[in-house]
Amino acid sequence: MTSVPTSAAPVRLHFPPVAPVAISALIVTVSGGIWMASTFTTHEGLLLPGILFATGLVLLLASMVLIRMTRKLAWELFWKVFRWSLLAYAISAGMIEYAFVRNSVHGSPLVLVSALLVVYATVVPLLISFTVAQYHTLSAEQENTSAETKP
Repeated sequence: MTSVPTSAAPVRLHFPPVAPVAISALIVTVSGGIWMASTFTTHEGLLLPGILFATGLVLLLASMVLIRMTRKLAWELFWKVFRWSLLAYAISAGMIEYAFVRNSVHGSPLVLVSALLVVYATVVPLLISFTVAQYHTLSAEQENTSAETKP
């Protein structure tokens, strides 16, 4: 009977739940933005979008704390991806902001929309860069484990 060589067991590194927390931040932030955009003509109150903004901000800060707790992460790659994706999403948020300003939004609603856009433009690059760095780290660990098990 011949034995079939099996590959090493997959590497399991523990990463904190950054993605679910950051995605939750994105969901509540986008919900606040949609609420704001849909109620500008009716002059609804700012309480609900304000609560959604505060919730999104807390979740964004929590995901940042979780990322800092991650010891084994491709940090150089994380920051490289974060900078470029932040630039892209800052441009995107700026264009959305311009649309609101162009449509005569001013005062407290504009401030709240701007705050929601800042959270949006930060959380998406955070998600992208953490995911890239996480899988790069897992790939590097898998290569190291495979190299150690080869005769």
